[in-house]
Amino acid sequence: MTVLVLTCAEDVTADLVVSALGDAGVPVLRLDPADLPGEAALSAEYVQGDFDGHLSAGGRMVSMTSLRSIWVRRPGRPAARAEHQSAWLTAESEQALYGTLNCTGVRWMNHPVAAAQARCKPWQLRVAHHSGFAVPPTLITSFPRAAREFAAQHPDLVVKPVSGAHPSDQALALPTTTVEPDTDFAGVAAGPTLLQQRVLKHADIRLTCVGDELFAARRPSEPDQVDWRFADDGGTWTPTEVPKRIARAIRAYMSIAQLAYGAFDFAEDADGTWWFLECNQGGQFGFVQLETGQPIAEAVAAWLALSTG
Repeated sequence: MTVLVLTCAEDVTADLVVSALGDAGVPVLRLDPADLPGEAALSAEYVQGDFDGHLSAGGRMVSMTSLRSIWVRRPGRPAARAEHQSAWLTAESEQALYGTLNCTGVRWMNHPVAAAQARCKPWQLRVAHHSGFAVPPTLITSFPRAAREFAAQHPDLVVKPVSGAHPSDQALALPTTTVEPDTDFAGVAAGPTLLQQRVLKHADIRLTCVGDELFAARRPSEPDQVDWRFADDGGTWTPTEVPKRIARAIRAYMSIAQLAYGAFDFAEDADGTWWFLECNQGGQFGFVQLETGQPIAEAVAAWLALSTG
């Protein structure tokens, strides 16, 4: 039985898991949807009430009935590298690939439908609150007046993107940024803007949930530091315990979101409260594993290799 890994060619996080699967003797087919059609190909026939077919990539071919699980890690857009690209070809390739794979009935990490919903930050914040997390006051608006009123209530604000770039887009990282006190907010009329009360944090927390396993790492932070991704302070990640209340909230969140994998970001304040910032359903963990030694890749590989039959 084969594990199908949908990701791009350069993905260190996926490399760690593929290596762990190889060590366990589990066959893997690594396929980037951007290569379909072209370097990757598929064929599926509807016979006696179901689809049966084959996938090929990297010189290997597997039967769809031989798949044991599918890991949607960082796939490119279907047909992105086709000789004659078009929106129509992308839609056709996407429907063909994911439509037939959805007929296999195998385990997904994570299912594309659940993943699409889980990427929406407004939805994340609502689910986080109902799961039991502490969530900072947040406003998403294109009304300057609403932004001014929110700033009057919460003078210390940050602004962050509502969405992230698609994995196949050119590298784009927009940092979380503090909002100056004299901001007039006229610019929010140009597009929806996410404003959030700033958490004066003492540490950043990255918690990776793999099935039932939780791996938390802590990185000390100065209170005036906003986005650790752009910090140049030499801070390192170390393993940390997961409070019972947070563990319960994680379970609730993952159940509501129907996710098997999630990378949670928290800001820890002076009182030790973990404030929910976001959950990236496809977030990388390679940097955390390399610094902490936590066996996250092995946990992902074990989940993917688990037989459901």
